[in-house]
Amino acid sequence: MAQSLVTGGTGLLGSHIAEQLVARGETVRALVRPGSQTEFLRSLGVELVEGDLASPESCDEAMRGVEVVYHAAAKVGDWGRWEEFQRSCLDATHNLAEAAIRENVRRFVHISSTSAYGHPKDGSPPVDESAPMGQRIWKLWDYYTLSKVLCEKDLWNLAGERGLNLTVIRPSWLYGERDRTTVARLYRKLRAGKVPLIGKGDNPISAIYAGDVACAAILAAETSKALGQAYNITDQGPITQHDYFQLWASSCGGPPIRKRRRYGQVFRTAFLLEAAWRLTRQPKPPLITRYATWLMGRDLSYSTAKARNELNWSPAMSYAESIERAVRWYEGSRNEPKPGGSLAATH
Repeated sequence: MAQSLVTGGTGLLGSHIAEQLVARGETVRALVRPGSQTEFLRSLGVELVEGDLASPESCDEAMRGVEVVYHAAAKVGDWGRWEEFQRSCLDATHNLAEAAIRENVRRFVHISSTSAYGHPKDGSPPVDESAPMGQRIWKLWDYYTLSKVLCEKDLWNLAGERGLNLTVIRPSWLYGERDRTTVARLYRKLRAGKVPLIGKGDNPISAIYAGDVACAAILAAETSKALGQAYNITDQGPITQHDYFQLWASSCGGPPIRKRRRYGQVFRTAFLLEAAWRLTRQPKPPLITRYATWLMGRDLSYSTAKARNELNWSPAMSYAESIERAVRWYEGSRNEPKPGGSLAATH
C-alpha cells in the first residue's frame, strides 16, 4: 500500500515532493502518463501507475490504499487553448478529488498558485491568504489564471459539500532541478545577454525553489491545523528583479544585465504578439507574454507569515545556492524545453 500518491511526479515540483517523501522512508506512488520520462522516479523506487488524470478510472486505480495525495500535476506554462487548461487542470483536478473522496484519504494537498488571486493592484500590501481569488482577470486569453481560480473554487466546494480533506499550497514562480522549461530558456538567453529588466528592476520578485515548496506541502499534510487552509509559499526572502536575474546571469556564465525595457511598452508588445500567435494558431508561445511580463515587472509581493507560523516552514537555501543548483543540473542534462512552455511558468 502506498502512503502517498503524487501527481506531476515527472515534472519539477512533483519530482521534489517524491524525492523528499522517499528520503523520509515513505512508500510513494505516482500516476504517470504512458511514455513520460520516469527515469528519476524509477531511481527513487517510486511505484508507477500509468494512466490519465482526465480518466476517472485511472484516478480510482491510482488512489487505492492511499493516505495522502499531493496533486502537483497541471498544464505547464501560460500558453495554450482553453480546452487544454480545461482538460489538464479543471477536469483532471476534479476527477482526482472525486477519487480521493471515495477513498476517504486523510489529506488532499493541492498545489495551486498565487495566480489564483488574479492580478492584484501594483503597490498593494503583501497579499495574504485572506485576499479574494480572481482579482482583475484579463478579459482576453488569461487562461492560466482563470484555470487556477476555477480549480480552487471547485475543490473548496468539494471540501465543504463532500468532505474532501483539503489543504492548498500557493507557490509563485518555481525553479530548480528537473525544470525542463524555464531554466533552459533563461540559460540560453542570459548567456547571450538577451534578457532585459522590465521597468527599473527594483520591484520585488516572487520566486521560490521547488524543494522549499515540496517541504511546505509535506509539512501541510502532517499538520492537523492545516486542514481546510491555504498557504502562500512564494519566496526565500526579499529580492528585487534586478538582483534575482543577476544571480541567474552569474550562474549561467552570462554578462551582467544592463538592458531595461519599459513595463507598459513590453506589456503592449506582448499583447500584440499573443494576438498574432492566436490568429495564426501557433502551438508554441511568443517570445514574451503578458503573464511573463507581469510576473517579472509587477510591484507586488505575497506574505508567507501564515506558513511560517502554522507549519513552522522556512526556506532551506538561499537564492544564490538554489539557483546554482538549478543551473548545474541543467548543464548536466541539457534537456530542451517542452512545447508549450513559456519563460515564466509556475509548476
